[in-house]
Amino acid sequence: MARGTLRIYLGAAPGVGKTYAMLSEAHRRVERGTDCVVAFVEHHHRPRTEVMLHGLEQLPRREIEYRGGIFTEMDVDAVLRRAPKVALVDELAHTNVPGSRNTKRWQDVEELLAAGIDVISTVNIQHLESLGDVVESITGVRQRETVPDEVVRRADQIELVDMSPQALRRRMAHGNIYKPDKVDAALSNYFRPGNLTALRELALLWVADRVDAYLTEYRSEHRVSTIWGSRERIVVGLTGGPEGRTLIRRAARLAEKGAGGEVMAVYISRSDGLTAVSPKELALQRTLVEDLGGTFHQVVGDDIPAALLDFARGVNATQIVLGVSRRRSWQYVFGPGVGATVARESGPDLDVHLITHAEVGKGRGLPVARGARLGRSRVIGGWLAGVLGPFLLTWLLNSVVPDIGLANDMLLFLTLTVAAALLGGLLPALASAVVGSTLLNWFFTPPVHTLTIADPQNIVAIVVFVGVAVAVASVVDLAARRTHQAARLRAESEILSFLAGNVLRGETGLEDLLERVRETFGMESVALLERAGEKDPWTCAGSVGPRPATTPDAADVDVPVGDHMALSLRGRVLPAADRRVLAAFAAQAAVVVDRRRLKGEADRAEKLAEGNRIRTALLAAVSHDLRTPLAGIKAAVTSLRSDDVEWSEEDQAELLEAIEEGADRLDQLVGNLLDMSRLQTGTVAPVLRETDLDEVVPMALGGVPEDSVELDIPETLPMVHVDRGLLERAVANVVENAVKHSPPGEKVLVSASALANRVEVRVVDRGPGVPDEAKERIFEPFQRYGDSPRGVGVGLGLAVARGFTEALRGTVHAEDTPGGGLTMVLSVPMAPERLEQPALPATAGP
Repeated sequence: MARGTLRIYLGAAPGVGKTYAMLSEAHRRVERGTDCVVAFVEHHHRPRTEVMLHGLEQLPRREIEYRGGIFTEMDVDAVLRRAPKVALVDELAHTNVPGSRNTKRWQDVEELLAAGIDVISTVNIQHLESLGDVVESITGVRQRETVPDEVVRRADQIELVDMSPQALRRRMAHGNIYKPDKVDAALSNYFRPGNLTALRELALLWVADRVDAYLTEYRSEHRVSTIWGSRERIVVGLTGGPEGRTLIRRAARLAEKGAGGEVMAVYISRSDGLTAVSPKELALQRTLVEDLGGTFHQVVGDDIPAALLDFARGVNATQIVLGVSRRRSWQYVFGPGVGATVARESGPDLDVHLITHAEVGKGRGLPVARGARLGRSRVIGGWLAGVLGPFLLTWLLNSVVPDIGLANDMLLFLTLTVAAALLGGLLPALASAVVGSTLLNWFFTPPVHTLTIADPQNIVAIVVFVGVAVAVASVVDLAARRTHQAARLRAESEILSFLAGNVLRGETGLEDLLERVRETFGMESVALLERAGEKDPWTCAGSVGPRPATTPDAADVDVPVGDHMALSLRGRVLPAADRRVLAAFAAQAAVVVDRRRLKGEADRAEKLAEGNRIRTALLAAVSHDLRTPLAGIKAAVTSLRSDDVEWSEEDQAELLEAIEEGADRLDQLVGNLLDMSRLQTGTVAPVLRETDLDEVVPMALGGVPEDSVELDIPETLPMVHVDRGLLERAVANVVENAVKHSPPGEKVLVSASALANRVEVRVVDRGPGVPDEAKERIFEPFQRYGDSPRGVGVGLGLAVARGFTEALRGTVHAEDTPGGGLTMVLSVPMAPERLEQPALPATAGP
């Protein structure tokens, strides 16, 4: 029996419409005559989803008793007996009630697939097992129900159900996802705009990776070696020189010309130790490419053109960007260079761009940080020059330029010995001295073709030649080694100074630091391991590269950091000279880990402090400011109900007026609390329309005494583009605050004027005013400046006013009133000018 197919609707968060999309697909299949049943779908009392279940066959569920309650789960046996063509199974990551056939619902789905039943299911990105830590760091919520990534990756079809965070929050605010009593808590916690944006990005990236993996798998199965330009992938070949920044910017411009273009910068490092470039320059180029939205890669390879082409074909790149060689003209005698070689071997499916830059033809300079090791090619060249060179020189002197004199012969042989020392070091130079002295004795010192020397002066000359050759070779070799050691120390100092500066400034994360270690030493993977005690298992604090070591013993190189931490590298065994720099990296990695933990603790402490401040303010508001009007209302009602006192009509009216005033004040306090809650959860959705200020401002004065405010709103003011209700609430709160702080008998002036494309409302009082350092603080929630009396509010009026004004794309700020007092300035956008209707052309009379 053929295995069934699995189709998954993947979403970034609850409520994006996965179940609705699944049910819509089921209706389409039923209309085409497909045998489709609902094995398990949870509509969560969402009306639109519940309606979509009508017209579909729903199989009975299995009831399971657990801890005194009855729960329902999918009845796998019932589905197998029914044997439909397609089964709908919602919530793939669901954990079944104990006593069920399987622990997880995805295991139930596996049974259905094995029985040849096609399954359509749903899952959210936060339920993927590999993303648990990432989702927890974003939302602060640990997902208990997860599904292995491999189960989802094996699906025959994965369809992303996408929705913008703003649209999802509107759907939430309208009550289409959760019940009304849960909306505020959800919007202020899990469904914050930042959380939803990050989850959406995770979902999009995961699906994009799945598409790339499928394309790579298809090309591998069908042995497609040519590059498929499904989208522009541009590989930038970096040498570590200063021209790299020019190449990266040029590649970014090329990527912008095509939709979905991707830039991948790659540096090819050799496998013989520290890289031959400035680590500071390479780090700057890495930062630049990441800032431009690309990725940085490091590949180890001694054949640079072949390694670059292998990388480009491996990532299905369509273009390669290289810089014109920095070599001088005479250096081309050693070969065509990397750019020409890559262009020649790239083939017709891979475009190669050679970019000119300011460093063209300036030379590469001395290699940096190669240490005392001269390299295999130089050692081989030294031995060839030291052993074969003297024989070639002997043939030339005998056949081409004979009889030039023994002194000149010795100078030529000495030159060859110096060349051997420069190329291969001391041993090839000594070999050259021995072979050269022997050939001089045999071919050029009388009597020739014998090892005897007739003239004593020639004996002295041969001895001096050997001595000078050995001395010169030793000096040249020592100078070369000192030069390389100085270059190595310079490279190490650059690495350490750049590393220390970045880490101390907090600019380097742990993964970035480990990636620098991998790039610097050309390793396959790097991991920072730690454990709580000597007998505790090792855990990975961070790693980069494939197959990182899980224990120090499994690594090729490990550097202990204290008693319970180790930096472990895989790839090759490093020489002892590299361990000094590696130890510095390890120490800095430990500092980064400690700083990250301290920062996390500081953030948690700050959140706790902020929460405590809000709770304290709320408790103060509830305990005093809200209880004060309640106490007045309670006293007045108790007096009216008392049978012991006969109240006159005037007394009754006065008590009823006290009740009304207390209720109004209580309504105002509760209204401000609710408004602040709406602002903090981001559910304020203004409806903007053209409005006259002289219709809004008078309505905002209902909460203050009639003779306490003086209005100056010109009728010629242009209309404003605002939400009338929000602007009225903002003005009301500002005016009420001004009236509270105005001296008795002093009216508050409310005026308006037009300025450029905005309209300003100025609320002027003659109260005590506010110093400059407190002008911003008074707009914070639960702030009451100075000696404001208790019971006049909870300190939310100005905070709500600013929040509503900013929701209207306006501003509010405080200024000093000339002569004393405070002026609040509300600025809102002017309505767009209405286009005048063009005059109709006059019709010609008969």
